[in-house]
Amino acid sequence: MSDIQLIDTHCHLDFHEFDTDREAVLARCHQSSVRDIVIPAVAFSSFERTIKCCRASNELHLALGLHPVFIDQHQPHHLVELDSLLSTEPVVAVGEIGLDFYIKDLDQEKQIAFFTKQLIIAKRHGLPVIIHNRKAHDLCIELLAEHKPKGGIIHAFNGSLQQGFKYADLGFKLGFGGMLTFDRSNKLKRLAAGLPLDALVLETDAPDMTVSEHKGARNSPEYIPLILKALVDVREESAETIALATSENARQSLNLPTNTGKQQQTPANKALSQKNKL
Repeated sequence: MSDIQLIDTHCHLDFHEFDTDREAVLARCHQSSVRDIVIPAVAFSSFERTIKCCRASNELHLALGLHPVFIDQHQPHHLVELDSLLSTEPVVAVGEIGLDFYIKDLDQEKQIAFFTKQLIIAKRHGLPVIIHNRKAHDLCIELLAEHKPKGGIIHAFNGSLQQGFKYADLGFKLGFGGMLTFDRSNKLKRLAAGLPLDALVLETDAPDMTVSEHKGARNSPEYIPLILKALVDVREESAETIALATSENARQSLNLPTNTGKQQQTPANKALSQKNKL
């Protein structure tokens, strides 16, 4: 299985927790066969940082969006800026966007408004979406069915099996990460076992939500093989079958390149990448 390239569909490698060893982390990812990493932004204030991070490697894929947890920071003109950047940057998805009704003091009405507007923007640009959702799956499904973006990924899926099938019917993949590696994650294990393989993708959400083997430490995209193992443990398919399927699911959902990454850079772009490298 050493020649199978794994994909981390959700990793915040641009966060400051990786500032001191980002290149070393990427080197270890190569050793772990993790060759593609999707990096979603969370707020307008971080867009520039996320863009610069992704310019550093052909294997880092950019997503831009306004995260619901930071709803107090988001302003209407940020949607205008997002819309503009989607036309100029090599973006694979609009994200991380969504709804978070778990945190009680977040403005739910504003969340719904920003989520809806970003779904409309994504559809206009023909882009998939990467969705954060807690305690609002039925509403999320309703809005996706209404606005019909070009599929995408439900990050850290933890809804019901029925909701999972509804997302899959709408063309969405479901992300499973480090929590699947913990012995007590019985609900997640049942979901991972009961959902169709063609709906599953791997993710870390690094630096958060780490695997059990590294509990209490920073999460990292190099741990994707541990999440793959946890998925293999609860399903009937082989590790090779699941690895191939989850990578193909990710490529299909986000229209990722098949082999070596983004389109080959020109000398000028290579120079710009080095200049902007973190």
